[in-house]
Amino acid sequence: MPKPCIEDYTIGWICALQEEYEAACRMLDGEFEGPEMNHVNDNNTYVFGRISGHNVVIGCLPDGRYGISSAAVVARDMVRSFPSLRFALMVGIGGGAPAAETDIRLGDVVVSIPQGKLGGVIQYDFGKRLSDSQFQLTGQMNSPPDVLLGAIPEMRRRHSCPVQVC
Repeated sequence: MPKPCIEDYTIGWICALQEEYEAACRMLDGEFEGPEMNHVNDNNTYVFGRISGHNVVIGCLPDGRYGISSAAVVARDMVRSFPSLRFALMVGIGGGAPAAETDIRLGDVVVSIPQGKLGGVIQYDFGKRLSDSQFQLTGQMNSPPDVLLGAIPEMRRRHSCPVQVC
């Protein structure tokens, strides 16, 4: 199979931390050399690979540079360099959110979905902690695209009933 060109990449994966970056790279079904790129307007370093038949480009925030503005710069440059990306997702680890109804701990895999008036995606600075330790949302983001939400039932099925598919 020939090496994919820039236009063949449809999924971008952005990581904030080195640990997330290493885990993302381990998720690839295969890794390969990337296409020739013009790096004039893109300071990112990428890993190129494939997951379930999709060409994926993985980038990481610069070491020691965290926060929304750094993530926005990485995303901007990635989307500019790979014009065929259908999605650019920031996937990472969280500290946990233990509560009586949903006891989420470090190491758990969480896939959020829209519920009621909530879009299913919460940006970490769209809320504030109240004096009674409650969390109050101060804003929200749009729901994920339907094509991503449509993949969730299959992810649930595979997780609850893992079967080796040949």
